Amino acid sequence: MKIILKNTHLLHPEQKVDRDKIDILLIDGVISKIDNLKKDDFKDAQEFDLRGKYIAPGFFDMHVHLREPGREDKETIISGCNSAANGGFTGIACMPNTEPAIDSAEVVTFIKRKAASHLVNVHPVAAATVGRKGEVISPMAELYENGAVGFSDDGVAIKTSAILRRALEYSKMFGTPVIEHCEDETLAGGSMNEGLNSTTLGLPPIPSVAEDIIVSRDILMAEYTGGIIHIAHISTKKSVEMVREAKKKGTKVTAEVTPHHFTLTDDAVKTYDTNTKMNPPLRTREDVNEIIKGLKDGTIDAIASDHAPHSIEEKETEFDYALNGIIGLETEVGLTLTELYHNKILSLNQIIEKLAINPRKILNIPVPKFDVGEQANFTIFDPDEVWTVDISKFKSKSVNSPFDKRLLTGKAVGVINNNMMFYNGEMVRI
Repeated sequence: MKIILKNTHLLHPEQKVDRDKIDILLIDGVISKIDNLKKDDFKDAQEFDLRGKYIAPGFFDMHVHLREPGREDKETIISGCNSAANGGFTGIACMPNTEPAIDSAEVVTFIKRKAASHLVNVHPVAAATVGRKGEVISPMAELYENGAVGFSDDGVAIKTSAILRRALEYSKMFGTPVIEHCEDETLAGGSMNEGLNSTTLGLPPIPSVAEDIIVSRDILMAEYTGGIIHIAHISTKKSVEMVREAKKKGTKVTAEVTPHHFTLTDDAVKTYDTNTKMNPPLRTREDVNEIIKGLKDGTIDAIASDHAPHSIEEKETEFDYALNGIIGLETEVGLTLTELYHNKILSLNQIIEKLAINPRKILNIPVPKFDVGEQANFTIFDPDEVWTVDISKFKSKSVNSPFDKRLLTGKAVGVINNNMMFYNGEMVRI
C-alpha cells in the first residue's frame, strides 16, 4: 500500500532534521522517499495533506498503568494502547502494579503477546522485588531476557536501602534503570500536599520532604553502586535541585515529570474534585516554577503521563477515600504544547526530545529515524490546533481527568507505526 504525506514539516532533533513543505512516500509502512517525489509516485497512492502539521519521531510515554492483568474493568492492554494512539503515542512502558505484579517472565510474555498486533509498542517495566513487597529481589535476569526494560516497585519506593542497593547492582549488569516512586511511606498516607491549603481544607497532608528524603537516598545509592536511577513523576523544588546537582557530579540519574505537575498547583484541590487527588500530590507554585526551570535546563529529561485509570466508583467518593491518580495519555501532548510551547518555555525540538527521544534512551529502546528503508514510526501533530478536552471521546475505559472541558492549543492528530495508521479517529493498516 502506498501512502503519501504531503506538505508536512519534518522535525527530528537527534538527526538535526528541520525541513518544511516535505512530501514522504510510504510503501507498506516503510519510508520509500523523502521529498523529490515524481509523478509516478502518486499513482495508486492515498494522499494526506498535512499542511501546517509536523511529523516527529513517534512519541513514547514511559509511565503508563494498563491495569491488565487484574483490573480489566479500569483498563486493558488494548484499550490503553488505543488511548495512547489517540493521544499521539507509538510506544509506552507499562508499570508493574498489576494483579499479579509484573514479577515473572510469564506476565511479561503475556503483556507483550497481547499487544503484539497493535500499532502501539508496549514495553513492560518489571517489579524490582517479588510482589512489589520490597523484601526479595525479583528474577531480574529472567525478566530482562523476556523483554523488561526497567525495574520498579511502582506506587511505593523500594522499601530498604539494602534492597535498593541490590536492585541497582543487578540492574546495572543489563544497563537498565531502577525507576523509583520516591516517597517515605512513614510520612505518607495523606490526601494532598502539606501546606496552607491542606490546613484550610481540613485534609490530611503529605509533606514534600517525604519525596525529598527518598530522592536523596536514591541518588546516594546510585553514586555508591554506579547503578542507574530514574526518578518518576518528580514534584518538589528540593528534589529537582538534588537531581540537578547529582547530574553535575556525573551520577547516573534521570527524571520525568507529568503534565499535571507542571500545569496545576494544590489550589486545584480547593474544589474537592477527587480528580485532583494523586500521588505525588499537586504541589505549590514554588515547586511548579522549579519544575519548569528543570525542564528548561535539562534537569528533567522526560515528560510522562503516569496514566492511572480508575473506575467511577473509586473516584466518586469522599476525597480522603478516593484512589490516587488520573488518566493522562490523551491530554499529555495538548497540555505540553499549551503550557510549555505556547508559553515559550520549551521549543518544539525540546518537546520532541522529552516526549520521543529521551524516554527511549533512558530505557535503551531504539529511537525511530527519518531514513529511507526505515519502518515509519511517526507522530503527526498540529501545534496550533485549538480544541476542548472531552472525556466522553477518550479511548481509555476510564474518565478520571481534571482537564475535562479545558481549552488547549496543540494536538496530536495521528500516528503511524507497525504498518498501521491512526488518523481522524480511525485505525487503518497501511
